[in-house]
Amino acid sequence: MMQTALTPRPALAPASCAAHPELAALIARHCPEDGVFPTPVPRLTFFRMSSPNAPACSVVKSVFASAAQGAKRIALADETYVYDAKHYLITSVGLPLIGQVIAASPEKPYLSLVLDLDPLKISELMLRMPPAFPSVAGTPRGLGVGVLTPGLQDAVLRLARLVESPEHIPVLAPLIEQEVLYFLLGGDQGRRLRDVAIKGSQAHRVSRAIHWVNENFKRPMAIDELAAAVTMSKASLHLHFKALTSMSPLQYQKTLRLQEARRLMLVDLLDAATASHRVGYESPSQFNREYRRLFGAPPHRDMAQIR
Repeated sequence: MMQTALTPRPALAPASCAAHPELAALIARHCPEDGVFPTPVPRLTFFRMSSPNAPACSVVKSVFASAAQGAKRIALADETYVYDAKHYLITSVGLPLIGQVIAASPEKPYLSLVLDLDPLKISELMLRMPPAFPSVAGTPRGLGVGVLTPGLQDAVLRLARLVESPEHIPVLAPLIEQEVLYFLLGGDQGRRLRDVAIKGSQAHRVSRAIHWVNENFKRPMAIDELAAAVTMSKASLHLHFKALTSMSPLQYQKTLRLQEARRLMLVDLLDAATASHRVGYESPSQFNREYRRLFGAPPHRDMAQIR
């Protein structure tokens, strides 16, 4: 299932399956069972999973993610990334990803946290740091895995600790969040966030195009209009969009449509024909072909396997 999305390339970071004991214990206290648990700290979420799971699709916006225990694999088109307690993952733009917990057990469940990144806070912080310029090597990918440095790890732990001291959240959470962003911007993956935040840069223009596609993926796409809206030529938009997302704008839109159709069939129990029409497909046969290419099975078989 989903072989095409998960097997073409080796992972871009190894999973050491190490653990951060204090952070893992803290997350475990606030995740009594498997699932997703919002916290009182703004934009901070905890996760727990007691066994490896099936690959799951989602559109992930700009986030910082780190596993206190266990490991997770993320697929972007034909690229595969792994993060664990020694590594973190960041995304700088909205991306259609396939995620799968690959190291977890009832005794040592996968425990992680995700912090949604606020573009405005990143831009404000960059004004107080040394001037940043767009990458000379071209637009970097909108997703990367980096090594957790002691400074970043300490800031993340202190942010998570606030969950158990809610009276301190209003004052301390913004300060510690700024510290996390500071270490991210100055770290080995910081250019991914900096390029998107620099107004007028190619990455910033593409991020606006990505936002438009995410909001309008069910509508027919006019590349000429999209390029004009973000003040880029069609050739430049295609080049930098693919650099940032690993997909062309049309491929990106198609992935969003297929993921949403899959969700509609799984959650809303729609049949394939209705789901495909709901997300903008006019041809059921084309939908079936593209669905099978992405997920490794036609819609009816894929749903049966999941259920």
